[in-house]
Amino acid sequence: MMQNVHLAPETDEDDLYSGYNDYNPTYDTEELENDTAFQQAVRTSHGRRPPITAKIPSTAVTRPIATGYGSKISLTSSMGRPMTGPIQDGVTRPMTAVRAAGFTKAALRGSAFDPLGQSRGPAPPLEAKNEDSPEEKIRQLEKKVNELVEESCIANSCGDLKLALEKAKDAGRKERVLVRQREQVTTPENINLDLTYSVLFNLASQYSANEMYAEALNTYQVIVKNKMFSNAGRLKVNMGNIYLKQRNYSKAIKFYRMALDQIPSVHKEMRIKIMQNIGVTFIKTGQYSDAINSFEHIMNMAPNLKAGFNLILSYFAVGDREKMKKAFQKLIAVPLEIDEDDKYISPSDDPHTNLVIEAIKNDHLRHMEHERKAMAEKYIMTAAKLIAPVIETSFAVGYDWCVEVVKASQYVELANDLEINKAITYLRQKDFNQAVETLKMFEKKDSRVKSAAATNLSFLYYLENEFAQASSYADSAVNSDRYNPSALTNKGNTVFANGDYEKAAEFYKEALRNDSSCTEALYNIGLTYKKLNRLDEALDCFLKLHAILRNSAQVLYQIANVYELMEDPNQAIDWLMQLISVVPTDCRALSKLGELYDSEGDKSQAFQYYYESYRYFPSNIEVIEWLGAYYIDTQFCEKAIHYFERASLIQPTQVKWQLMVASCFRRSGNYQKALDTYKDIHKKFPENVECLRFLVRLCTDIGLKEVQEYATKLKRLEKMKEIREQRIKSGRDGSGGSRSKREGSAGSDASYVDPLGPQIERPKTAAKKRIDEDDFADEELGDDLLPE
Repeated sequence: MMQNVHLAPETDEDDLYSGYNDYNPTYDTEELENDTAFQQAVRTSHGRRPPITAKIPSTAVTRPIATGYGSKISLTSSMGRPMTGPIQDGVTRPMTAVRAAGFTKAALRGSAFDPLGQSRGPAPPLEAKNEDSPEEKIRQLEKKVNELVEESCIANSCGDLKLALEKAKDAGRKERVLVRQREQVTTPENINLDLTYSVLFNLASQYSANEMYAEALNTYQVIVKNKMFSNAGRLKVNMGNIYLKQRNYSKAIKFYRMALDQIPSVHKEMRIKIMQNIGVTFIKTGQYSDAINSFEHIMNMAPNLKAGFNLILSYFAVGDREKMKKAFQKLIAVPLEIDEDDKYISPSDDPHTNLVIEAIKNDHLRHMEHERKAMAEKYIMTAAKLIAPVIETSFAVGYDWCVEVVKASQYVELANDLEINKAITYLRQKDFNQAVETLKMFEKKDSRVKSAAATNLSFLYYLENEFAQASSYADSAVNSDRYNPSALTNKGNTVFANGDYEKAAEFYKEALRNDSSCTEALYNIGLTYKKLNRLDEALDCFLKLHAILRNSAQVLYQIANVYELMEDPNQAIDWLMQLISVVPTDCRALSKLGELYDSEGDKSQAFQYYYESYRYFPSNIEVIEWLGAYYIDTQFCEKAIHYFERASLIQPTQVKWQLMVASCFRRSGNYQKALDTYKDIHKKFPENVECLRFLVRLCTDIGLKEVQEYATKLKRLEKMKEIREQRIKSGRDGSGGSRSKREGSAGSDASYVDPLGPQIERPKTAAKKRIDEDDFADEELGDDLLPE
């Protein structure tokens, strides 16, 4: 078998290292002196080249170049380069067709080699632009117009609409000047249409932002009617929006439809938005069937949350129960297109991965996802609360249907919120028992829902003044979710109701630590500090709350009340003035202002605010009493009669108001009217001694015969009064003597104790005085403080 195998000879093997010593003989410069062609080229005019800077060692003999066929032909130039011309008579012709770079005729005169032209010195300065040329003026003016448009847009984004409009107008004026200059210099075809379009569009937008709708519509018309502007027809959407703001719904629909016809079908998203605007306009005009067609088309082509919600509203308006259910199911099925929360949970302990997850947890995209989810939940909850009472025979059955649909969707967590809303609906219908039963169903649910239900139950029992139950459910809510500020606030309220203000303050503080924006806890802790007479801390709390709720009437009143307790009436008056600027018809605030001015001695200001309070609420006895006393003090008894008559209507069983009316008649000199009034009072209150005294006095002064009759009645009543007082005195002495005997037997150091017990003094108004001390002894009325 080996006889057929032939080995190759060693001479045929290729040498791996052969060829490294071979080189092109053209570059052999060792024996150039013996090269005849080179020497001949040197002696010719072509060979007169400038000397090179580098010195080349000796020349080389010309070697033949190997060709592809193995032949060796001598092809060299005068400088040793391969020849480009033919060989004539055995003598090579020097190369003359190509001149080497950097060599000029000046080199023949001994100039140095300077291929970069450095010997010529620095380059001459650039020629200055001719700023007076028309083209340069047009270029600068165009740049200025672009800058004005940009400044207008920036001002609009910053909220300075007036400045944005001024910049847009200035850009429009300069752009018109630019167009005229272009027409004088160049042909009309060279006009910058894009710049004209952007200037007009920005001007129309700024007019619309400043609610100058007529000017905006005119500017849009200029753009739309110009056929040179491509795609200008879609600006009819903006014109439709302006007509919608003007409540010109028919024209709005017309322009929306014109824009829809001019937008190609490839712009699907734009067409959907226009269809949605058309549907909303139909709802505003009450054309619900046309609105339903628009929203149904959107939900079939590209469903979204707004269109689904508006479709439910339209079906609710026409009262179609089944279609409401189907629309609600379509709304539930709208994809949110957001990532799941599992994406933000690190699957491993890789520090790089954890770092990336921490970075994207709170980025702008994550916030956008939260906003989209919150908006979807808002639409679904609102739609469920809207349709639940009407889709079934009762709202409870309707809520149950909505809950089942939500449980089968991606919004499972909303089912519990719907159940809580069901309980709130029971409360609105004043069905307290059903609300409590519904909320008690959550006692076995997860901690978050259980805490929310227990918080509501605590609130309900607190309103019913069942503080024990309220405290129990508040504890349950706090135990389920210790970080629930509402639960902690309710717990603090129950403790506050029991009088433990220090402990209540601790709960309110914990609620604030969990949620610094919990205004209820901050308000309640201010009330707690007031109860503890820590007025400075209470004032700090209410001032912080005022920084959050600028126009809260309750907060303003509390600040004024604290200043009043701190005996700073000027500050109290200032804050009450802010209060009546928020609620100018609050009769309590007006009467409090009158009271403060009265305490300061400013009767005219006090009268003004008391009178304003009386105008808004003419049934406040304290205000009526003050106004009557004011007119008596100023000697206008006739005007005081009106107020005391109203007081007698409000409190018909109080004889003092009718006595004051009669007294006013007597003081004003109308004795006959006073006598008639006293007689009426005597008929209603025959045992009133004061009335009989004045009847006796008037009858005596006038000389009437009834004086003897009234005098007899007066003596009988005074005698009965003396007998009654003696009986009371003797009863007190007897009970006091027996008690002293008993206590004396117990111990000789025992002191006398009043059997009536301690007397409680009602708060007095410092600026009040008795209305008529001469007529009768009138008791002073206490302050009626505003409720906290």
